[in-house]
Amino acid sequence: MNHLTATKKDLLSVPIEHLDLTQVDYARQVDAMERMAFSSRDLHRAARIYGTMLGDPDCGILLCLAGSLVSAGLKKVFADMVRHRMVDAVVSTGANLIDQDFFEGLGFRHYVAPERYKSGLEDDVLRELHIDRIYDTFIDEDELRVCDDVCRQIFDGLAPGVYSSRELLREFGRHLDAHGRNRDSLLLAAYETDVPVFAPAFSDCSAGFGLVGHIAARQGKPRLVWDGGRDFYELTQLKIHCPRTGLFMIGGGVPKNFAQDIVVAAEVLGHEVEMHRYAVQVTVADVRDGALSGSTLKEASSWGKVDTAFEQMVYSEATLAVPAIVGHAYHQGVWKKRVARRWQRFFEQDALATG
Repeated sequence: MNHLTATKKDLLSVPIEHLDLTQVDYARQVDAMERMAFSSRDLHRAARIYGTMLGDPDCGILLCLAGSLVSAGLKKVFADMVRHRMVDAVVSTGANLIDQDFFEGLGFRHYVAPERYKSGLEDDVLRELHIDRIYDTFIDEDELRVCDDVCRQIFDGLAPGVYSSRELLREFGRHLDAHGRNRDSLLLAAYETDVPVFAPAFSDCSAGFGLVGHIAARQGKPRLVWDGGRDFYELTQLKIHCPRTGLFMIGGGVPKNFAQDIVVAAEVLGHEVEMHRYAVQVTVADVRDGALSGSTLKEASSWGKVDTAFEQMVYSEATLAVPAIVGHAYHQGVWKKRVARRWQRFFEQDALATG
């Protein structure tokens, strides 16, 4: 293919294929890392801690997602974690959930970018073709606009009122259940298994453009309102309801801080709860720049958020480390004895009780 004459069809011809961890047995490979060094040994310990979380019948597990993870090929890993009772709630950036997972649930795809485009020198050409680049991955901007509009349609179809992101994302899962074209979706799996999903920065994605359209069309009329404070309150209620918790965090940023802070929020509400007993974080962020994404789990202990007995930082890129950690747990089979918590029903029952 001559890059000077490449068409949009040429560039969007090789789709990203999502890793199927059920078909790759990571258990032996990860176990062999126990007596290696550096990141391999860290990864092995992280896998052991995650396995301990799964084997603890009193532990509720929160999966935190930041960064372009679904577009990179990890969608099926996350969907399988939900389907196989390996996670009880999800806290994510909006982009992973809407621009990537919901987007693919509508039948669209992400694509492998030819090597030469990674440099960014030809991004002006991509812009003219309506192709958006995520490092070495392409996405069709025209299809994203369709996703934006479907978001608006979902909001338009809901009764005016105040909603948490959990309530709104439940509707996105419901939409995929009725109208989706690809059932390998995190949001759809969560909808089917009553796993609540939160996006504490919900408007920072296609859902935000949908909200803009919804608000513009309803000036002076009753409309839907997303309440970020309600997100925080609801997730804090889960911590009060289930005092023993574990975090599996990929990347950092808002999802990481949001999930860690519910320990402190519970105390603000007058409930003495234990710190997150287990915590694993996979990140490439550097702790030395003071950024949240690279702040250590031991540092979080000084804030009263994370216990240090079962915590492990893994400094590795997510597409390498996450399949190994989750694949190890999947093939060890500890999840098979785990009871689904179906925390979505907790909120529905609470709504009925309070009227």
